[in-house]
Amino acid sequence: MADVLTVLALLLVAVAATAAVAVRDPARQALVLAVLGLALAVLFTVLQAPDVALSQLAVGSALTPLLILLSVRKVRRRGRDEDGGR
Repeated sequence: MADVLTVLALLLVAVAATAAVAVRDPARQALVLAVLGLALAVLFTVLQAPDVALSQLAVGSALTPLLILLSVRKVRRRGRDEDGGR
């Protein structure tokens, strides 16, 4: 049973990582990155590493996508301000 869970978690990580590479829009990439972080947290939990899973959950699923979304928002806003001023 544990082997089946491990294989499923690995497949979930592979699908999420492939989706993160395939998506072109940076905002959507951040959301897919959050899903990838969740999938990695599940994988670490299945592999009996709950401390690593909690760290991945906090950093990979919450903080990193949030920082990327905020950066994308600021860059897009700055681009609109520069275009509007000319």
